[in-house]
Amino acid sequence: MYVGPPIDDDEILDRVTAAHRNLLMRTNGYVAYDGGLHVRGACVAPAWHSLRAAWEGPDAIHRLFPVVAREDIPFAQEALGDQFLVRDEIVHRLHSETGDLESLDVDLVAFDRACREDPVEYLQLQPLVRFRADGGELEPGQLLSAYPPFCAVESVANVSLRAIPAIERLRFLAELSEQIRRLPRGAKFRIDVVE
Repeated sequence: MYVGPPIDDDEILDRVTAAHRNLLMRTNGYVAYDGGLHVRGACVAPAWHSLRAAWEGPDAIHRLFPVVAREDIPFAQEALGDQFLVRDEIVHRLHSETGDLESLDVDLVAFDRACREDPVEYLQLQPLVRFRADGGELEPGQLLSAYPPFCAVESVANVSLRAIPAIERLRFLAELSEQIRRLPRGAKFRIDVVE
């Protein structure tokens, strides 16, 4: 669906794991599975594809989500904005709506293999499948916005999905997870939509 531009950020390659470097040397990041997985590249532009921007920029993942450490490598994201990070050579999933971090207990090579074997199940892409079945299309640089959020009980009845710029989705998720983190488990919350 999308293949990253040629590598133009060689310095960032010196800071990633050997497996990650090998992946980027083959293909400098990509968007695959109809927008279901975005692996960031060692490039300056576009900013939405830049590993450096996600790792060190003003909207770096560790700046948006306190559970993420500055050393964690935010190498990828799935269609709804959950982040995949490498920490001590193990892949972790940041559940971006709630700010919870989960170890997947696999290295990058095993993660890549599991994605290729069954991307819908492994990456939990059922909302993207539904969005596409309804005629939606996710362009490179976009993520799915879900309302109400999947962490809300109301999402069981119906969720509205739409494609929005990735940075808008990530900023919203960071704010949502920050607000949720302050609430006791099972608490009710209200989302005010401002257009």
